[in-house]
Formats: sequence, C-alpha cells, structure tokens
Amino acid sequence: MKSTHSPAETESRILTRVNRLAAIAIVSLTVALTAQASPGDGVQAAGEADDQPIQLDNVEVTGQRAESKIYRVEQALTATKTNTALVNVPQSLTIVSEEQIKDQQMLSLGDVVRYVPGITSIQGENNRDQIVFRGNSSSADFFLNGVRDDVQYYRDLYNLSRVEVLRGPNAMLFGRGGGGGLINRVSKEAGFTPVREITLEAGSYGTARATLDFNEPLSERAAFRLNALAEDSGSFRHYVTLKRSAINPTFTFGSTKDTKVTLGYEYLHDTRVADRGVTSFLGRPADVPISTYYGDPDNSQVRANVSLLSGTIEHQAGELNIRNRTLYGDYDRFYQNYVPGAVNAAATQVVLTAYNNDTKRRNLFNQTDLTYAAQTGAVRHTVLGGLELGRQLTDNFRNTGYFNSTATSLLVPCDNPLLTTPASFRQSATDANNHLITNLAAIYAQDQVEFSPHFQGIAGLRFDSFDLQYHNNRTGDTLGRKDNLVSPRVGLIYKPVPQASVYANYSVSYLPSSGDQFSSLTTITQQVKPEKFTNHELGLKWDLTSRFALTTAVYELDRTNTRATDPNDPTRIIQTGRTRTDGLEIGVNGSVTKAWSIAGGYAYQDAVIRSATTAAVAGAQVAQVPHHNFSLWNKYQFSRKFGAGLGVIYRSGMFTNVDNTVTLPGYTRFDAAVYYAINPKWRLQANVENLLNRKYYVNADSNTNISPGSPIALRVMLRTAF
Repeated sequence: MKSTHSPAETESRILTRVNRLAAIAIVSLTVALTAQASPGDGVQAAGEADDQPIQLDNVEVTGQRAESKIYRVEQALTATKTNTALVNVPQSLTIVSEEQIKDQQMLSLGDVVRYVPGITSIQGENNRDQIVFRGNSSSADFFLNGVRDDVQYYRDLYNLSRVEVLRGPNAMLFGRGGGGGLINRVSKEAGFTPVREITLEAGSYGTARATLDFNEPLSERAAFRLNALAEDSGSFRHYVTLKRSAINPTFTFGSTKDTKVTLGYEYLHDTRVADRGVTSFLGRPADVPISTYYGDPDNSQVRANVSLLSGTIEHQAGELNIRNRTLYGDYDRFYQNYVPGAVNAAATQVVLTAYNNDTKRRNLFNQTDLTYAAQTGAVRHTVLGGLELGRQLTDNFRNTGYFNSTATSLLVPCDNPLLTTPASFRQSATDANNHLITNLAAIYAQDQVEFSPHFQGIAGLRFDSFDLQYHNNRTGDTLGRKDNLVSPRVGLIYKPVPQASVYANYSVSYLPSSGDQFSSLTTITQQVKPEKFTNHELGLKWDLTSRFALTTAVYELDRTNTRATDPNDPTRIIQTGRTRTDGLEIGVNGSVTKAWSIAGGYAYQDAVIRSATTAAVAGAQVAQVPHHNFSLWNKYQFSRKFGAGLGVIYRSGMFTNVDNTVTLPGYTRFDAAVYYAINPKWRLQANVENLLNRKYYVNADSNTNISPGSPIALRVMLRTAF
C-alpha cells in the first residue's frame, strides 16, 4: 500500500524511532554496567596534576604544560562553574584540547567545530564567527573564560589551552541566549612551568603565520606569560587576503597560598578582503569556478580591532571558594562588501548590491561566584551562588552602496562578475544609525548533590534583569524594553559504575526581542516577549579507560515565541512561531591506546518549523542543519619521532535558507597529517586539507551567498621549544 505520509512526516517518524532505539540502547548499557559493577570498583585516576606552587582547592588550572600529548580533558569548570569530572556533567559537552588544535593546525572556531557532533559553522557573511547549535543560529553565544564575548568578529586560537562546546540551553550559568548551545574559549595564563615556543607555518595560497608562547616563573608566587601572533595569508578565492596580528600578556601572582590573582590583556587586529562567496542557480550553487569573486575586491574590506582587559581573583577560605572575574572589551568592527544576488533565467547576468556597516561596542562584565562544599548526613553538596553585572554600549551605523551614485543594484556578467563601476556609500531611509545601552543584573544559585555512590543531581535557578535602551540618532526616537528572565536547570545522574553515568537533563534559555546582537528596536519588537528555548535530554557518558571516553545523547529542543505575521492583519506581529530540533549525538574522544588518539562523532538532527514564522511556513526545514554529519580524526604515533593523522568529515545535504529552495549538496572530505620530531626541541608537521581534492560547498549565508570549500591545500609547520 502506498504511504500517505509526507516526506517531512516520514522523516519525523524515522527520527522518533531512532531516538527510541537510542534511549533503549542507553538503558541497556546501564543495565549491563550495573551488572558488571562490584563493591571493589574504584574511581578512575584524575589524571596528571599540573606543577604549580599556587593551587587552590576549587581553581581550574589551564595551559601550564608546554604540550599535553593527549586529547581528552577529564574535568572542567565551565559547565557547572565548579571543577567537575565530565562524566558527572548532565549535559552534552565537547572539549577540544590544545593538543588536538595543534595536531590539526586549527586556525578558527570553524575548524574546531568540524569534529564536534551537532554543530555547524555557517558563513556569517564571511566577516564573523557564526554557529548553528542544534538548529539555532547564533553570532553572539561566545565566551572567554566563562565571560560573554559577543561582538561579531573572527576569533583566533593562538592563545588558547582549549575550546569548550556546550550543547543545549545554558542560561542558568551564562544568561540570555545560548538557546542551542555556546562556545567558551579557555585562554592560556601565566603558570609555573617554563614554556618557550615559536611556531612558523607556511602553505598553499600564500599562507604565512607565526606564533609565540613564552611563559616564565618570576618567583614561587609570580609568573608571566606572553602569547603573540602574526599572519599574512592568501586564499584559493581570487583576490581574497587576510592579515592579522595579536598579543596577549598575562600575569599571575599569589599574596598567600590560598589567594591567586591573574591579570591579562589582549589586542587583536584583523583585516581581510570581504567575500560573500558565489551565487546559486536552479536550486544549486552556480556552476562557476570556485575561485570566482563577485564585486570590487579593492573596495571590499573587513576590519576588527579588539582590546580585552581581564582580571580574576580567587581565594580559598576553608570549604568556601570565592572567585571574581572582570572582563572589559573595546570592539571596533567595520565591513564593506558586495553581495551577489539572483541570476537571470538565461544564466548570463547576476545582480549585485553593496553596503557597509560599522559597529562599536564597549562591554564591561563582572562575575562573583561563591562555592561551598558541605555535607548533610550521608549527602554531599557543592553549593554555588553567583552575581553577574554587565553594561554594554553599542553604536551601529550602516550605509547603502549606490552604483554611479544613483542605483542600488547592478547587473554584471555571470562569467566575469568583477565590478569596475564606481560605488559610493551613503545612508538610505532605513539604514541603521543608533545607540544602545544594555544593562544586566543577574543572580543565580545551584546545588550539586551526591546522594550516594550511584546517584547524583544538580539543580539551579537564575534571575536576569535585562534592560535595553535604544536611541535612533536619525529620527531622535527613544525606545526601551526590560525583561525579567527566570531560567531553571535540573539534571539527574545515575552511576552504575564510577566510570559511567546515565543522565536526564531539563533546561531553559531566553533570547530578548532585540535579538542576539540587539542591533535595533522598533515599536513592534518593543512589545514582543523573549523567545524561549526548552531542552529535554537523555544521555550516557562512559570513561572506557582513564584516557578515552564515549558519550551519547538524545534530545528534543523547542524554540517558542518566535515571530509570525498575524493572518488577519499583515501589519501586526504575533508570537505563535515555533521550531523543534530532535536529535541524536554520539561522541568519542581520547586515546584508544598509548599510540592512537581519536576525536569526533556522529549527529542526526531534524530541525523543523512546527508553526509558521515571519520567515517560513510550517513544515519547512531549518536552514543549514544537515540531517547527518560524521567526523573522525585519528592520530597514530608510530615511534617517538614519527606520527601520522587521518581525518574524515561527512555532511549530508542541507538547505541554505528556510524557504528550502536552494540545496547545498552533501560531501565527504579527507584530511591527513604527518609529524616528525627532529629532536627534542624541533618538530616538523605537514597537514593536507581535502586530500582527494573534492569539489564541495561548505556553508552559506543565504540562497545567493555560498562558500565553496577549499581544494587540496598543504600547510607545513615548524615548531621549536627553546
């Protein structure tokens, strides 16, 4: 009998069955582990401790060793704001270590998330980091050492000890946004193991890059560290270049053995040619050379100047730990670009438009966390109480491009879309010219409870007062919106054996009506309630050995209160829009043997518009969320001197937009690497991207802004420790 179900319904039924099977598998593994448990089972070793004179009971130590040699990180501070073993965190969390970053020569957050299940890096107009977390796109859910770093720019990895990717709503600890997940960068800080390292990189398309990592103990209680970067690189895309430089000094000292102070400053300067990729035709990327550039590269630029000043004070008073973090950020960001549009029916001409945008923002955030370890009878508690205060000042200014000072669009030949027609930039009637003040005050509390060796729980609640004041410089209009947000989190953990946990998690996040960049406010959006993200998750974590872990999770993530057009009055907005992402994630990370390290995983996602929004009809697939992605990186150390790596990335097809009219085809890509230790102080490494030289399209920003993937590319790195 012929099926009466639509493709979307069939897909949903398949996913439901997959999730049920995954849940059954998790329960089955739980039973098996329980059966294997015995009274003599012990907890896995906590791993090597870093050598540093200042060591507080609840302080996370990062970036002290020159090279860790393993991928797996066993515990983290970020997911709970307390040092917690990852196996005891009731949430999907992937940590990409410094060692893995080095082995794959990662240069960006886009590189990092290729081997993280359930995450997609999208184009972001090729001027910023932008990630889709479980079907929810964000350009603002980025944090540095747990503090918000939300301006749109490209972040570098030169000074990081690791990158933490949390999936699912995280408002209880991080505040607004974070509806699908977030990325936290953990920077290196001054420590007490000397590090003197210089890295030189060169490769295809004019790649040239150098980094410095210098750490020096000044005494038993003081240390200094300096990380620096310089890069001047080209691209397989014609006319596209990149120049960036950065410097990051940090200073650590302790007045007593129980108190530690860390101060840091970072300056990043990034300039590049703006590049919006290629257009589409007949529902697919246009059949043009992948190096084709649209517009005028001499008049296209992206610039970011970022200054970050940070300070952390930590003090241990008996069972009470006090931590205070402050981050001040001064951001100056500008981009001017030409945007390819639709192709005519004869495929001979393509529309070009142009604009520029300038954003200046100053952020000041302060967080105070109090953590107390207590015991009531046989029950152990780790209680967290926190306060966060923040203020953000933002200025936005946008201009529209006018060709020959008159037309806002221009037709150019598809086979040669370089532009010679002069363009001038000035404000149109709708271009942004505004000033925003955002004030934040939040309090939160959390209790991690260990009921017995087999049962644990975590419960937390956060209250945010989010106050946005908007002033239109052109019209003089002043608008405001204040939201009081209450964000809960509850997790239950069952540990059949010390090395494994089965968890269930519930969490909620909110996104204010001004969006993740609060770039504007209107009389309509001023009245709109925050969007709500609700996540239900069931997962299993299993430390198969002290250095290798398996994780899996099934989840259902609902986004509600999204905007929709009133069917009875097209001029009004109602909040009946809703999307849902159902998914399955499997992750592996660590050392299978002493010689073999792996990282990667598999994700199945079904992200669907459940109720019509202003952008899409019910039943449409959410943009740039593939149903399947798989990645696996392998490194094998054949001897003390020689090693090799092989990686595979598979992504199924996905739509570029919620109108579901243009598809990015799926692809499989192989990467490889070889490593040779010339002597204890010199190491040579070569990485090959897209080993089989396949043509593919990696992501997009819209139906007509599509980024091709790189052809085969070689990068060689020489590192010396002195």
